[in-house]
Amino acid sequence: MKKDHVFIVDDDRDLLESAADWIEMNGFQVTGFQNAVDALKQLENVVPDVLVSDIRMPGVDGMTLLSTVRKSHPGLPVILLTGHGETQLAVRAMKAGAEDFLEKPYDADHLIAVLARAIKRNTMSAEIRRLQKVVLNAADGVGEIIGNHPSIVRLRERIATVAALDVNVLIVGETGTGKELVARTLHEQSDRAARPFVPINCAAIPDAAFETELFGFAKGAFQGADKDRSGKFEYASGGTVLLDEVDALALPLQAKLLRVLQEKMVERLGENRSRPIDVRILATSKTDLQSAIANNEFRADLFYRLSGVTVSVPPLRERANDILLLYAHFARLAARRYGSKPYELEPEHGFRLLMEAWPGNVRELKNRAEAQALGIDWALEAGSRGDAQSAPSAGLNDEIRQYEKSLIQRALTTAGNNVAEAARILQIPRRTLSEKIAKFGL
Repeated sequence: MKKDHVFIVDDDRDLLESAADWIEMNGFQVTGFQNAVDALKQLENVVPDVLVSDIRMPGVDGMTLLSTVRKSHPGLPVILLTGHGETQLAVRAMKAGAEDFLEKPYDADHLIAVLARAIKRNTMSAEIRRLQKVVLNAADGVGEIIGNHPSIVRLRERIATVAALDVNVLIVGETGTGKELVARTLHEQSDRAARPFVPINCAAIPDAAFETELFGFAKGAFQGADKDRSGKFEYASGGTVLLDEVDALALPLQAKLLRVLQEKMVERLGENRSRPIDVRILATSKTDLQSAIANNEFRADLFYRLSGVTVSVPPLRERANDILLLYAHFARLAARRYGSKPYELEPEHGFRLLMEAWPGNVRELKNRAEAQALGIDWALEAGSRGDAQSAPSAGLNDEIRQYEKSLIQRALTTAGNNVAEAARILQIPRRTLSEKIAKFGL
């Protein structure tokens, strides 16, 4: 297995050798340099995963090295080593694009943790760039089932198989997983694609209007019925009807629907004759219909009519490696729709996206990406983070305060909000960290 490669630059030979030995003992490949010029020459041939450099060095110092690397290798994370009390210099380094800084003398274990975090962040950045290129080079993508997770690959394969079968299909999955998109894809890949696709939101139709909406009515059937009107089933003739959220139907309405599916005939309200219908039925449910049957909330005979084939749509949390791809896809579509600049996903934002539970699934992720394209969430997040790099120019004390807050937030994120672990990373007493957390309102 390939080891992560670290370049370390320090003009103090003893410190360089001891640091290199410790880093190597912790599973990294290490190349050491006693001056920045040699490191820059080697960068022309080999690009490491992270570069660590002292700031105070004769000739080319760490700040100049950082500036040069930012231009030649903008994706390479650079960690700088500062002397005790050089807070102002550390703030300058972070503003100039340093990934992190360590104050000498630094804790050896903390150095390893910082290296691992920098490499993880760099890996995330590379993955984000790759996904953004994939999305940019892809076709339009509107209405496509996006994802590379095996469960989504299997879902696409199942849709391709089932679409050709002219049977009713029950699509099950949590809210926001994309059940309607699956239904539309089934229709578009079927022999009925040229005929209407008619979605019916069963949860939104009032019980009193159910029959007239689905089956139609005759002139004079009720006050205001001044002409005959066909229902959605007749309108969909030759095509597909989607019964969205069929689990929301009351039992009396389920009985009326069952009769239509059994007889393949509809009778308009106020008429005495039946009309044949030729439709394929797709239905979606966010609840377990078997449990609903056991609780006398859903008819077993209707369930068997609807579930000629069952297709399950996985929740987003079970396909986490698709989150960034989906986010980039939705952000691109939203930017195009709103005429805004495509949002550049930062690694920290990517980590947060991966850590969230996403109870609203793909729909929630899409809403987040669209809000981001309009600059809504980003403004809120930047303000709440108090990021020193995005804060307005202020006095030194304010700069240090903002930077201290960002360091604490980063440590808490790394430690999974475990205060004791964050205190260890920051090398300060837990009580002190707790006071600072309260002070900064984190």
